[in-house]
Amino acid sequence: MSANAFFTSTVVSRVFFQALILAASLLLLAAGVRGDDTAEAEMAVARLVHPLEKAGYDFRADVWERELKPDLGKAVRLQLFKGNEYRVCIAVAEHAGVQIEAHVLNVDGENVESAADKRGWGVVLTVKPKHTGVYIVTIRQAGGKPKPVTCTMIMGYK
Repeated sequence: MSANAFFTSTVVSRVFFQALILAASLLLLAAGVRGDDTAEAEMAVARLVHPLEKAGYDFRADVWERELKPDLGKAVRLQLFKGNEYRVCIAVAEHAGVQIEAHVLNVDGENVESAADKRGWGVVLTVKPKHTGVYIVTIRQAGGKPKPVTCTMIMGYK
């Protein structure tokens, strides 16, 4: 092997390795930004839940989290039971600059929430279903800066 061939393969390897490190760094940076957005969205939904827990609502331990894009909303199925009163809390990070809108619909597509406490970055929906069954929560961006954000939802009942 000549010296030129060795030098060329070493330079190519070094450039490739540096490009690989740069790409990995950018991925980690992007993951860190998304992680902060998720943590802030979880804190925002916790702010909505706290006074409801004091009022006697029991909340499920699991939190629904998904990316909410400006051009595509989300639909989430829930099983609700007649006789219970539910609070569905939905939020994005308060400082994300995105406003959301949400509704609870029955299988016929009719709005069934009896009240909605809207705060722009978050909403608390009150539902007392007349029938046990599957209901759909629809969520979409309704204003502010259109950008992908993490959206969180948690449901409580009493």
